[in-house]
Amino acid sequence: MERIITEKTIKNFEARLISEEKSKNTVEKYLRDVRAFAVSLNGKPVSKETMIDYKQQLTQNGYAIRSVNSVLASLNSLFSLLGWHDCRVKALKLQRQVFCPEEKELTKAEYERLCRAAQQRHNGRLNLVLQTICGTGIWVSELPFITVEAVKNGEAVVSLKGKTRTVFLVKPLQKKLLRYIAEQKIQSGAVFITRTGKPMSRTNIW
Repeated sequence: MERIITEKTIKNFEARLISEEKSKNTVEKYLRDVRAFAVSLNGKPVSKETMIDYKQQLTQNGYAIRSVNSVLASLNSLFSLLGWHDCRVKALKLQRQVFCPEEKELTKAEYERLCRAAQQRHNGRLNLVLQTICGTGIWVSELPFITVEAVKNGEAVVSLKGKTRTVFLVKPLQKKLLRYIAEQKIQSGAVFITRTGKPMSRTNIW
């Protein structure tokens, strides 16, 4: 028996959602998602393959991952009601948030105040550490990837926790780092090191 989404199917789904005391907005959202999917089928029966194709179509059309998953949740809910469990598809994997919430970001004034405080304490290294972290957007734990070789190339390859990315050093920062390297007579490896020659750790910086 072919699995076709009809208007009667949608009405029954609506009644079920209402009986589950879903909010009006949620009911409207679920029905909107189901109707859009039904239109995309253009008369074709529902199957695992059509669902996978639809998921890919949403992604290719520029839908955000959360939006795609929201649509899939609506359709999976319908399929559960109808007993079409083999048509259900998995949600897209959502990467954890890598950016700090805005309220936790340093303002420009706070950043400049930190740099001034380091300078007033005659701690040029810490001053430059702050400028490097804020100028590149790297994590504190990624600072060892700022090496002499990276500074000379104008870019650092950061590889941590199985992920690799390239971080570019803007010219003003690159010049300051080159000057620091020359003054400290650092030949190679990490630019920011302790007295024992080891790369500065998170603990050192704190």
